[in-house]
Amino acid sequence: MEAIITKSTGSWFSAVTDDKRKLECRLRGQMRLNGSKSTNPVAVGDRVRLEVSEAGDSVIHEVLDRKNYIVRKSINLSKQTHVIAANMDLAIVIATIAEPRTSAGFIDRFLCTAEAYRIPGMVVFNKIDLLDEEETKTMKEMMAMYDSIGYKSIAVSATERINLDELKAAMKDKVSLIAGHSGTGKSTLVNALDNNLHLRTGEISSVHLKGKHTTTFAEMFELEFGGFVIDTPGIKEFGLSGMGDGDLAHYFPEMLERLSNCKYYNCKHVSEPGCAVKAAVEAGEISISRYSSYLGMLENKA
Repeated sequence: MEAIITKSTGSWFSAVTDDKRKLECRLRGQMRLNGSKSTNPVAVGDRVRLEVSEAGDSVIHEVLDRKNYIVRKSINLSKQTHVIAANMDLAIVIATIAEPRTSAGFIDRFLCTAEAYRIPGMVVFNKIDLLDEEETKTMKEMMAMYDSIGYKSIAVSATERINLDELKAAMKDKVSLIAGHSGTGKSTLVNALDNNLHLRTGEISSVHLKGKHTTTFAEMFELEFGGFVIDTPGIKEFGLSGMGDGDLAHYFPEMLERLSNCKYYNCKHVSEPGCAVKAAVEAGEISISRYSSYLGMLENKA
């Protein structure tokens, strides 16, 4: 039988079959790593083939081909990676303009990561009921900018249930990965979308500390209105494995369409003459905010 992996605890996996049965399963012994550079051969979102053993255990015999996946570098083994999730239709970043403020750099890193792993991205601004007039203006300007690049953006309030139907429509029948800083109301929003879900809230900031061991497991939940949502670790833990300096601009759509116009094929779009990307920034065709995010990411890759 085939199933989707919804949770991993390292040695045991939770899965949902195509006929909605929930099973606990383990890996067939020969599948363990098997020379792979990944620390985990099976991830949340994977479609797998299961067999029931004579003892009644469900055993994973095969992982079916992935259409995409997202990784982070292993904490203890620098040359290895940890697959966080696989087979996503949509990657959603939950952001807030105030209480707390989500930086444009954070949003852009998320979208860049989604592009790198071939996952369509979307921006959801939460807590709009708390915004004053100036903050609302800032949000609308950011939404217009992301919409112009090709990223759908939605403004919602989880507590006031504003525009939740629009977000449900975007997520319906899809496998949606979500991420966001602690305090942006990510878990509260997911709970508001589906009353059957009870994700824990307000506990992320105490465990996801820079430099400390952080949880790398994602977990998938089925949505009552159709589809699944994958709750993830923080986006800063995700890795753009194997990316060179020259690759980064390929994951900014507004830069990608101009790369062939640069004078030099290996242009980094920083100080080179004849750079089409810098010319577009100066002409107001690429936002200064997005270009600043690009420069920050380029510097941090060093």
